[in-house]
Amino acid sequence: MTDIGVEPYREITFDADGDANPAERTTLTGVDATDLVLFCHGWNNTPSAARSLYRDFFAAFPALLANAPQVRLGYGGVIWPSIRFTDETIPNYPHATAAAGPGLDDATVTALKGFFPGQDATVDRIADHLAERPDSEDAFNDFGRLTRQLVTTAATSGAGAVGDLAAEDEPGASPAILTDDVLALCQKFTAALADTGMDVQPGPPGPSFSIGGSLKHLWDGAKEVLRQTTYYEMKRRAGKVGQLGLGPLIGQLAAARPELRVHLVGHSQGARLVAFALKGLPAGAHNVKSVTLLEGAFSHYVFAEHLPDGLAGAGALSDAQGRIDGPVVSCYSHFDTALGVIYPLASALSGDYAGALPGLDKRWWAIGHDGIQAVSPCTTLTLAEALRDGVPDSGCVSVDAAAVVKDGGPPAGAHSDICHQELAQVVLAAGRIGRT
Repeated sequence: MTDIGVEPYREITFDADGDANPAERTTLTGVDATDLVLFCHGWNNTPSAARSLYRDFFAAFPALLANAPQVRLGYGGVIWPSIRFTDETIPNYPHATAAAGPGLDDATVTALKGFFPGQDATVDRIADHLAERPDSEDAFNDFGRLTRQLVTTAATSGAGAVGDLAAEDEPGASPAILTDDVLALCQKFTAALADTGMDVQPGPPGPSFSIGGSLKHLWDGAKEVLRQTTYYEMKRRAGKVGQLGLGPLIGQLAAARPELRVHLVGHSQGARLVAFALKGLPAGAHNVKSVTLLEGAFSHYVFAEHLPDGLAGAGALSDAQGRIDGPVVSCYSHFDTALGVIYPLASALSGDYAGALPGLDKRWWAIGHDGIQAVSPCTTLTLAEALRDGVPDSGCVSVDAAAVVKDGGPPAGAHSDICHQELAQVVLAAGRIGRT
């Protein structure tokens, strides 16, 4: 039995195709609880790292429910194959952080090889480029070819293939990270990293790069291109695991334990996973009572019935909020530079990076940057308002959590600063847990 400091706690592990560990498929049915908070991590390299997150986030719940004897709260953790570059700062976890820079540390190389099985040689060659920083256009082109090979091989092998699932929650988007000129991408991401406060190596005066001029400073951006290419694959994987894995499993839980109230919580790409679980929830399953998205790394238009800004169609989860008996709550923060600067650039179809967030097209902003958009009605609250008055019992709700989600260094900023009692209170409020 895994000890994370609260009981009862159960885990469910999924592979990249959304298949649950056979030994864990019924583990949640035996939880002695009235309510189950099921948390899904975002980028993590190991189950132990995910458990550290769960331990810290769940720690606040017992005291918050000390005066609610009618509630027996159970805890669950979803484990799925994702990845974190170890130069991304996580508040309260300084031991897990490597020095930022263009090269890849050994832990990240190992994580990449695990995330893209069978491609060790490709990962090693990419790492060589980033360590050597050759002043060569050919080297950048080779780096781009190798980086894209990771994702295209994963897709054709089935590990990341999505089939008829909604691979892109950004409306109309194509994976520019996989198709645009690699030098241009490295230029844009180098500039974006500087806007997050990262100490990137300065380039030559004049244009950011020119054929025949120095290119070495663009390897800072090249590492970010690798990171975002990897997260493109992780995004597809999160949607697949949610829709084909977690959603049906929750449906089975509804049949076995119809009285058990389930509350889904997800961070970053894990927020995308739990949101897409609603798409895979079987008809007639009414056990999901709330969904709380913490710094969600997917489109803020994902729940929209009609897309604004000249875009056609609807969001990929336009009907999902109607599938649960409670609210969908998105907690967001402008201190999250992973979602405020890097994410919209990576999600955009094309175009020049103009520097700083106001210059970016808001079509590509993330739900964890400015909350749920283009949904009516959608209640928008400050964190203080949500804690004082609670949240609506249904529909979409955006909560500005910048009052607590504010710490973290570049390039991700406050993206992982989520272990706060106030956010645990939002989860309880969303689920009407302990309310008399």
